[in-house]
Amino acid sequence: MKYVSPTAANRWLIAIFFATTLASCASGGGSKKAGNDYATLLRNAEAQLSAGHVEQALVGFNAASQADPTRKEPWLRSAQLQFDAGNYGRAIVAAEEVLKRDPSDKIADSVLTVSGLRVASKSLARLQGNGALSSSSAQKEARDLVTTLRNTMGNDFVAGEEAKPARPRQARPAPEQEARHAGRAAQGRQPVQLMQ
Repeated sequence: MKYVSPTAANRWLIAIFFATTLASCASGGGSKKAGNDYATLLRNAEAQLSAGHVEQALVGFNAASQADPTRKEPWLRSAQLQFDAGNYGRAIVAAEEVLKRDPSDKIADSVLTVSGLRVASKSLARLQGNGALSSSSAQKEARDLVTTLRNTMGNDFVAGEEAKPARPRQARPAPEQEARHAGRAAQGRQPVQLMQ
């Protein structure tokens, strides 16, 4: 039996997904009956999901997207499910389909962004393990990514926790405050806590 790497298998799955997507887009609009089929397919997919059958739900959402290629809902549900399962490549594809239909969809945009960052993070770790990050092209791409992150998230976010300045030390109470605390303690009362 010939060994197929997980990466090659993922490529085949993505290629099949794209072929299915292209076929659904080529089918064009539908009639009123197709709209009813869409609603039924979407309801059935949601029912499968409620029953805990994620794979069957994904098949149902795919069928609903083919029944009415103009609707974003089945793509959005697929993007969310693929993201939750850690299938970030598929989540990216589904989120992009949502954004084609509704460019202002914030959920799809966040799925796309976070999935892309997770794919990039895994790729960088793999490249580092292979010693491939020393190439000039990889270093340039890494610098571009850092610049983009810095521009969108800020310097503190990119620098990480260790680069944050230390918290200033709290000043000791003035000598007269210490004397008041000592006087209260001597009288059996609890000293008032200073806000820090």
